Amino acid sequence: MIQSVETHATLAEAQRAMGSDAIFMAGGTLVMRDVNAGVAATRIVRSSDPVLADIRLSGDGVTIGAGVTMATIAAHRDLAFLAPVARSVGGPQIRNMGTVGGNLFAPHPYGDFAVALLALGARVNVAGQIGAPRPLADVLRERGRVGIVASVHVPRPQAPGDFGFLKVSRIKPKGVSVLSVAAHLPRQGGRIRGARVAFGAMGPMPLQATAVERVLDGQALDAPTIARAAQVAVEGLDPPTDALATAWYRREVAGVHLKRLLERMVRG
Repeated sequence: MIQSVETHATLAEAQRAMGSDAIFMAGGTLVMRDVNAGVAATRIVRSSDPVLADIRLSGDGVTIGAGVTMATIAAHRDLAFLAPVARSVGGPQIRNMGTVGGNLFAPHPYGDFAVALLALGARVNVAGQIGAPRPLADVLRERGRVGIVASVHVPRPQAPGDFGFLKVSRIKPKGVSVLSVAAHLPRQGGRIRGARVAFGAMGPMPLQATAVERVLDGQALDAPTIARAAQVAVEGLDPPTDALATAWYRREVAGVHLKRLLERMVRG
């Protein structure tokens, strides 16, 4: 049973208020589900710190506050490359509440937005931590003990065709993912330089497809390269079985959907 709800003016204060009996709440799409199920922590900590709602362009990237909602991202002109991803998250009510930070902590099979951020090489600013932002992959591995996320720094694709995202669900348009896949493939002289590919619902958290990245890096995005990438799509991944799909099914279709995404990126 919830015993208290605390709202703090700054994230530093909220971080100090956290403990084993507390959970931080932003939009509430995950926390309120646990509250209603009677499995939430006994204290809810919130913050009104304006950094949570900030969107700031900086060089070749953009820093997005952890409290920014999917609806805000979908409507923001400087975040057009992320708009299709944000629009794939639930229905209008969920997008009006669900936040960037909350999506990083969403359990399987949720967290499609985190898949896109992982493919883009996003880095995470954690409240109270001094120094360079942390790679998102590290935060995802340690999300049970990472602390309160303040913001996420996301590199922006230099060309519209460099980034792509695909969500596969049984219920259209807002169903939960059978799997999702995102790719960031910067190209120089027709060759991919620094390929990043990530899958969602193919493990306990969003995961990089490093075998696919090795196949793509340094190559032209053509039919033979795409075919080789599809062949190694599930290498190093361990998809679960749940009510949506079996692990076998996810392994069988992952390469098919990766191929579709890469072919779509070729077409632009």
